[in-house]
Amino acid sequence: MRPGFPGFPAEAMKFFRALKKNNRREWFQPRKQVYEEQVKAPMLELVAAICAAMGKFAPDYVREPERAVYRVYRDTRFSHDKTPYKTHIAAVFTRRGFEKHAGAGYYFSVSPEEIEVAGGVYMPGAEELRAIRLHLLENHEEFGRILSARRLRELLGELKGERLSRAPKGFPALHPATGLVRYRQWLLWAMLDPPLATTPKLFEEIVARFRAMAPFIDFLNAPLEQVRRKADPRAFLV
Repeated sequence: MRPGFPGFPAEAMKFFRALKKNNRREWFQPRKQVYEEQVKAPMLELVAAICAAMGKFAPDYVREPERAVYRVYRDTRFSHDKTPYKTHIAAVFTRRGFEKHAGAGYYFSVSPEEIEVAGGVYMPGAEELRAIRLHLLENHEEFGRILSARRLRELLGELKGERLSRAPKGFPALHPATGLVRYRQWLLWAMLDPPLATTPKLFEEIVARFRAMAPFIDFLNAPLEQVRRKADPRAFLV
């Protein structure tokens, strides 16, 4: 890997713009090598650089780049959009011992139109949802301090995610944590200027936001780690 990530080549953004207009197998297959060299290879380089940085503040979330990067092929089975290819490239960094979407993790995606940097819990199962809500009842003040950190608010804004109109069944309707417990997702995200994709600053901006949200991610995963350990005591063995 070259020292520092220089940014995606301009050819990567050009490829995605063309793919958006020609999203079909007959167009993609003759140009697959362009994707591999101009899009995927730089992405793997970027993810490797990010993992090296995360080793200092989130070592349990470092992954092999090939496992972190999503495939370009879309799952069209349950989608109205039947186009076969994604017109962005993305990566996810999950806690060691967790399934890909079972707990809180870090995420970013890059396309010519937008760059998203995000983190949190997106699709918790029923058991994980209950564990997080119970954790919030007991530790809502700590979570409030995490969310109010100046650096976090500057870089990622306020807590986002789907939420219920009232307290979930079995949880108190009048409690200091009720507003937090009503969430079904706990997410932070920021949109960066698309031109950053082809500059070295892309790496810096992603890492800065990952670093800022590390306490948020760790808080959400704390009760899930207990659930996971009960299900499989070997899950966190190195």
